[in-house]
This record gives sequence, C-alpha cells and structure tokens, in this order.
Amino acid sequence: MELHRGRLIDHVQLVVRDLKASRRFYEAVFKVLDIPIGGSAEDYFWADELFVSSIDSRAAQGKLTGRHHLAFQAKDRAMVDAFYKAGLDGGGTDNGAPGERQHYHPGYYAAFLLDPDGNNIEAVFHGPANRSAASVEITF
Repeated sequence: MELHRGRLIDHVQLVVRDLKASRRFYEAVFKVLDIPIGGSAEDYFWADELFVSSIDSRAAQGKLTGRHHLAFQAKDRAMVDAFYKAGLDGGGTDNGAPGERQHYHPGYYAAFLLDPDGNNIEAVFHGPANRSAASVEITF
C-alpha cells in the first residue's frame, strides 16, 4: 500500500463557538504531536494547515462550520496514546480509545476525541513505513 500525504489539502478552517476552549484543546494535542502553533490573534490561531477562528472573526463570515473529522499523523503508537490523554486533559471527550482498527488496514492504530465543538479529531499511526520526507517545506 502506498499513501500520499501533503498533496491534497492546503488548509482547513474551523469556526468555533469558544476560541479559548478550542485553543486549550488543540494546544494540548499539538504539543504531544510535535506541531507548533504557527500564529494567533484575538480571534484566531493556526497550526500548520489548520486555521481555527471565532465566529466573530472577519475570516468566519459569522457562521460556524459544521462537524468535521480531522486525522493527524502520529510517528508511533506512543504518540497516539499521548494525544488521547492530552486531549482528554485539554477538554476533549472520548470518541474511541487508542487501539488497532483492523477494518481500516492492518497496523492502523488510532484514537478519537471530540473537540469542544464536537469535531471528531483523530491521531493515527499507520504502522512502520518509509517516508520520502518528514514534511514539505515551502519558502517564499
């Protein structure tokens, strides 16, 4: 099996009810996933391809986004486990404890949490694999 990542999505925006609660959750899970917060203002924050804003942000146009499922890559099973614990501690709700999901493919190890707005947030480790690069770096 060959998976390609980093080619389809440029960025995703979530518009949330309570930006402080969302930031607490995402900072907790991103810390263990080794994803830094890229920037922030009073009405938004962003990390890598994810942009999260309040409903009153100019970027939101006054409307909440609907329920989404976002899956973040983890480097190993321990990172998935840490994501789950950090997410619960950061205000998330259990939506599937860490474990193998053989129905996706052998070695698929994931955990699922609901963020403060009910989005299904996953961390997944696909098993041992060779990567062509850790990430794509774009400079301007």
